[in-house]
Amino acid sequence: MTSRRLAKIAQAILETVSTTILVHLRDPRIQNVTVLHVEVAPDVQSAKVYISIMGDEKTQALCLHGLESAKGFIQSKIADRIQTRYTPVIKFVLDSAVKDSVEALRILDELQVEREAEELTQGSSEQDDRITEEGSHVD
Repeated sequence: MTSRRLAKIAQAILETVSTTILVHLRDPRIQNVTVLHVEVAPDVQSAKVYISIMGDEKTQALCLHGLESAKGFIQSKIADRIQTRYTPVIKFVLDSAVKDSVEALRILDELQVEREAEELTQGSSEQDDRITEEGSHVD
């Protein structure tokens, strides 16, 4: 199958899964889920749905369990949307890229604060040195 066709199928699956999670699922375990992207196998027999879940590891595990429980319903919505011989079997994959980038930004912010604090202490010690030098010349 052409890569263009696979990209269209992946986009249709992404939209269907996102809409289904947002509108149709009533499971309280499934919250704060973002569908990031979808990879469809060349034979269209399977698809990996990469998701991001906000929260701690316990919340993420609970949400993944809820999504696994709703997988059949989600696949039926996909079957309604795409016209292929087989409906791809979906697998949810927790993508940690968003979490990793948030952690990297937090570390960069900490470094920036440390740098600014260091510059302030250096600036004040230089100013103290100048005041001391000026005071010693006044004799």
